[in-house]
Amino acid sequence: MVTSATLEERWLEARGGRLRYLVAGAGPPLVLVHGLGGSATNWCELAPLLAERHRLVIPDLPGHGGSAPLAGVSGLQPYADRVAAVMAHEGIDRAPVVGHSLGGLVVLRLALRRPEHVSAVVLAGAAGLSIGGVWLRNVLTAMTIVRPGRLAGRHRSLVARSPRLRRFVFGVVSVADPVGLTDTAVDGFLAGQVLHTDTASAWRALRDDDPRQELEHVRCPALVLWGAGDAQLPLDDAFEYARRLRAPLRTIAGCGHLLIGERPDACADAIERFLSDDTTPAVSAAAAGSS
Repeated sequence: MVTSATLEERWLEARGGRLRYLVAGAGPPLVLVHGLGGSATNWCELAPLLAERHRLVIPDLPGHGGSAPLAGVSGLQPYADRVAAVMAHEGIDRAPVVGHSLGGLVVLRLALRRPEHVSAVVLAGAAGLSIGGVWLRNVLTAMTIVRPGRLAGRHRSLVARSPRLRRFVFGVVSVADPVGLTDTAVDGFLAGQVLHTDTASAWRALRDDDPRQELEHVRCPALVLWGAGDAQLPLDDAFEYARRLRAPLRTIAGCGHLLIGERPDACADAIERFLSDDTTPAVSAAAAGSS
């Protein structure tokens, strides 16, 4: 059985910038893209469940985790291009792509720019519409500058052991039940914080990006996943994404914005049901061609 400890670390030189990514599992390929201020290790609870049926490729976005920052960032397309570069390096011609938070919008940019390589998209608490209110925008701006996550990342084992610290670190806008997170999930969400080199550029690109007018051009099947208790991105965003993409929406009870670590079992079930749906031709064709 694949566990978070068996995720294999790999590297790629792409356009002068080094990219770090993780791989695991065997079967039809599936790509996982983390959110703003996150890293590939954010998927440490969900990845082992998906790796039972898929070959996973999980990149660190530029400036995040172990991946080098981009020079002169303009928009989110360069981030999507780096995901495509990792896919090509791993010999993946076409695959479903799952994006969490910022990663959801990166996934959409990839599907719009390179539709031949994306067979389906799953948006898990995807950013890009309201990005919360003015208060949250100001908080995120400050956090990308001050980077308080570095301190939590350095002491993540202490955070995992302390219910009070868990609530302080995760309980403001991120997680419905910080104490209920596994120690593995705590480590996975905080490990990349000490490695980040430039999350501010991604935040600026996200803040300036509004995908509404382009969503109708996404032709592959889509699924929208949302934490029912997401205090960071409102459920209204989920409904708007689902409406504009003509996609089903599945809300997951008992979790907030970090649903991929809060309820990995429910997320895995939703993703697997979506990808195995015989009524979704593009997904079924991709799975058949990758077996």
